[in-house]
Amino acid sequence: MSLNWSMVLAIGLGGFLGAIARAYAVHFTNKFFPLEFPLGILLVNLIGSFIIGILFAYFSHYTVSVNLKAFLTTGFLGALTTYSTFAIESYLLFGTSIYLAFANIALNLIGTIAAAGGGFKLMHFFLK
Repeated sequence: MSLNWSMVLAIGLGGFLGAIARAYAVHFTNKFFPLEFPLGILLVNLIGSFIIGILFAYFSHYTVSVNLKAFLTTGFLGALTTYSTFAIESYLLFGTSIYLAFANIALNLIGTIAAAGGGFKLMHFFLK
């Protein structure tokens, strides 16, 4: 895979849309579920991980252009999921509650891996 201008543009456009999707998803989650726990970030990480599992299973069965793959995975999902935000929120939660901090870390790490695997398995099931 070479990083040419069309791929850079695909990643940039995907990142633009993914960042906006994250902002709305986190805003509305926090608006309707106002908790001390960062539920909005957890949800985008779980959903993004699930979607990347689906996409990688799809990509293993069908030929898709490298630009579309880059748009969806590196661009959109890279901006949608928020591990840097997860890291700082986990750190800050240690100042509030060690229990919430560890809950946030465990749910994000284990949950996103399970979501990615679940998406992958689900897509393989439907592609059989």
